[in-house]
Amino acid sequence: MRWRSVALAACILVSAGCTAAPTDGASAGPAPVVSAAPSAPGPFTAPGPSAGVGKVLVVVEENHSLSQMQRGMPYLYGLAQQYGYATAYRATTHPSLPNYLAIAGGSTFGVTDDAAPSAHPLSGPSVFGAAVAAGRSARLYAESMPSPCAARPGGAYAVKHAPWAYFVDEAASCRAGMVPAGTPQAGALADDVAAGSLPTVGMLVPDLTHDAHDGTLATADQWLASWLRAVLAGPDFTSGRLAVVVTADEDDTRSGNQVLTVVVAPGVAGRVVSAPLTHYSLTGLLCQVAGVPPLREAATAPSFADAFGLRVAG
Repeated sequence: MRWRSVALAACILVSAGCTAAPTDGASAGPAPVVSAAPSAPGPFTAPGPSAGVGKVLVVVEENHSLSQMQRGMPYLYGLAQQYGYATAYRATTHPSLPNYLAIAGGSTFGVTDDAAPSAHPLSGPSVFGAAVAAGRSARLYAESMPSPCAARPGGAYAVKHAPWAYFVDEAASCRAGMVPAGTPQAGALADDVAAGSLPTVGMLVPDLTHDAHDGTLATADQWLASWLRAVLAGPDFTSGRLAVVVTADEDDTRSGNQVLTVVVAPGVAGRVVSAPLTHYSLTGLLCQVAGVPPLREAATAPSFADAFGLRVAG
């Protein structure tokens, strides 16, 4: 009976988190109403006691603003209300590629287009390579990618959304660590989730249908639900060592590049953050978890971990 009481208490706490006031002193105003839908989340089992976040999985959606994602992605926004989200997180620029490079490398590297790696061979470390060099693990799971570290677009796979392929000094580690994602039922990511072996620094990149670039927000939301339900039931999350961050590369150019950024992590409940975060803040979090110095612009970006009250494992 004791485990039933604990489970009931966890559910009550999760439900209370949905309506909690912002914890950073900001006034977020009334939360938009999210109607019940098959894609609506939870309740979820709260993460167990944690010595701190030691792994981060980043998922990047495409080309929609904060308000568009709140309205059009009920599963994701439901998670945002249960755990936490930022109201003043802004992408770096337009178009897509420099935003992905900003997350992965702490800089746009002067890139202003969406060309393939052959047009933009970048020297120096990415956060993936820096993690590997520091003895940690890194993986980028790309949906519909035909082969590891594929450097050319094809079909629904967009290499401009797979930033590790651009860092030429890390070609060998990219071939080992940038892998086809598979499906929630089978493949590299499903195997790592089930085994509790997600990497220190991880990124999941949907294909052009499931990232809302070519498909709809509703389609992207259902795809995200299928993956995150598995991830949040996996041992990395339930043990309290994994944080999941979902953001968008950029908006549709009409909202000042303000995008919804959601954090699902131990110790985060009903948190609405108004700090002016950016993609460089996210780079900083990935570097912090990997135990490496912040890369480039991340060194001076507002702290992602501080804004969300994340405790990072030492």
